Amino acid sequence: MTDVGHALQDLNDAIARGSSENRAKALWHATDILVGGEFGEDEIRVFGEVIARLTDEIEEVARAELSRRLAHSNNAPAKVVQMLAFDDSIEVAGPVLQFSPRLDAKSLIANIRCKGQPHLLAISRRPQVPVEVTDELVTRGNQEVVQSVVGNTGARFSDFGFRQMIKRAETDTVLAERVGLRKEIPPQLFRVLIARATGEVRRKLERERPELTREIQASVNQAASKLYSKFGPGQESYLALKQTVAQVHKAGKLNERSIAAYALAHKFEEAVIGLSLLSSLPVDVVEQMLLVSNRDLILVLSKALEFSWDTAMALLFLGAENHRIASSDLDELKSEFKRADIRMSRGILEVYQAHWRGRDDAKPASVH
Repeated sequence: MTDVGHALQDLNDAIARGSSENRAKALWHATDILVGGEFGEDEIRVFGEVIARLTDEIEEVARAELSRRLAHSNNAPAKVVQMLAFDDSIEVAGPVLQFSPRLDAKSLIANIRCKGQPHLLAISRRPQVPVEVTDELVTRGNQEVVQSVVGNTGARFSDFGFRQMIKRAETDTVLAERVGLRKEIPPQLFRVLIARATGEVRRKLERERPELTREIQASVNQAASKLYSKFGPGQESYLALKQTVAQVHKAGKLNERSIAAYALAHKFEEAVIGLSLLSSLPVDVVEQMLLVSNRDLILVLSKALEFSWDTAMALLFLGAENHRIASSDLDELKSEFKRADIRMSRGILEVYQAHWRGRDDAKPASVH
């Protein structure tokens, strides 16, 4: 009889009438043969059927040891790896979740959706983490999990994943820095990150990624200079617009309808001044939001002011390059807007208001 036959026979005998000690010995003997040999999938499956019969019966410590022995093996039986990965004990599940090549994306996603944060953390550390898995991790993971996966060079992210992380980075400077250091982050999302980042994070990213930061800063400054050369605070044309919109506000007629009308008519300056008055944010903050097409903040502001999706969409198009947005992006933004909570959006707006309140120029547009 071959070593394989002996090992399987020993396992069957141990299951049938052996002591717990003999079962353990037979299990480790079979596992060592399996890990160290070359077998086809049918042979691996046979091993798996026998090993799986023991896995439910052995102690947690033994299951954890089995997980460690199988974690890096291409011969690990899929059925056994699944059982170990979904074990409630992270000591058992952790090794295979972090390393096993026998777990596919579907299994990892199922694990993320039903297990706790320690399981998610193990998955976030895998040598390779595909896009569909990172989407789940950045949505369901806690701060430690998200920081871990964004720092994993083997992880890949979709635009959705980057947007989720940028949202969470507003209150997490470590995450903001790590997201900004990802070389594959799309330029438009890097702009959003930079616009939201604290001064400290921005300075760190400027040191680490000077080529992108300079390019973005240059584009923002260029757009702003064009605006201010025509409608700067000291220009008569700007003061006239400011006066006009302020009078509409004073009369109680500055509302969603007027903001939507400004946006649809591509009246950028009027829309900025009007939003500044309605939101109690400085003109330049609102202007920056639209100039860099900061879609997430535009949605937050629209939701906080209880605007409809049509108005929010008009503002998104107003700020978009060439006033165009891909239909797929627009569908995603619409879903995001519908999911957004008004109270949470108001809370975010209040944070921005408090942040800018102390600035000398942190007053909404007004006419004295």
